[in-house]
Amino acid sequence: MSEYDIRYERYRTEFEEYAAEYMRTLKTQPSVLGESMAYSLQNGGKRIRPVLALACADVLGLDRREILPFALALEMIHTYSLIHDDLPAMDDDDFRRGKPSNHKQFGEANAILAGDGLLNEAYALCFGEGLKGEAYIRAGMILNECAGVYGMIAGQSADLKFAAGQEELTEESLLRIYAHKTGKLLLAPMLMASVLKKSKNYYKWERFGSLLGVLFQMTDDLLDVTGNFDDVGKRVGKDEGEHKATCVRLYGLEGAKLRAEICAQNCHTTLESIDGDTSFLHDMIDEVLNRKK
Repeated sequence: MSEYDIRYERYRTEFEEYAAEYMRTLKTQPSVLGESMAYSLQNGGKRIRPVLALACADVLGLDRREILPFALALEMIHTYSLIHDDLPAMDDDDFRRGKPSNHKQFGEANAILAGDGLLNEAYALCFGEGLKGEAYIRAGMILNECAGVYGMIAGQSADLKFAAGQEELTEESLLRIYAHKTGKLLLAPMLMASVLKKSKNYYKWERFGSLLGVLFQMTDDLLDVTGNFDDVGKRVGKDEGEHKATCVRLYGLEGAKLRAEICAQNCHTTLESIDGDTSFLHDMIDEVLNRKK
């Protein structure tokens, strides 16, 4: 394993242990509610958002224990969005990370409630941390904005609008969808770590996070064309049939690959202006650009 892989696994394991401990304390009645929540939350995945939170904490010199509750809240929100996204009324996916989607395992009604439960638990975590002081309240507010009607939900809504053919796809509109649908939840861990540490590089982190979010969604679009089920863990090749707003649709396959490479270089350039040891994050940019799943 490379040094990057070792460090990524260390961050991922630290988060998984924290999340598992939290879920052990969650006792729901009926039990199916907690079971369905845990089924999706603890179904593996890259954990790139909590890993980013822990890595940024290290760059900033922030105790990782301070960011872990927010990292868990963020991953709960991300997971609820995936549960709802997989529903027949949305993307209608039967598999997630190689396993049956939540609604295929527990039924549509229970899946909706599992998503609702994760979203509410996420904010319960933020409220609890907010008792520690103003910086913690601000971190929770950042997560709320990134996840809510000015963030991820707005992006999801715009994505549905384009899929329905209600608006013409342009570069400006595509980047707006990227910035909200995917980018905001990748930006959130950097901004939360920054406010907890009161970093002077807040706006540089904001620029880097925004670019990384665009890059991640670009490679996601590319994987829908070039990937396979075994690697990606869900159905591929469906974006074109559903008329989704993607960089491949707008630029073509080779044009999309070129723009992803340019975006990655812009990520590197922005990161170079941030104080601290950012070598892990530089490696992450390359991993995101070249990812196969």
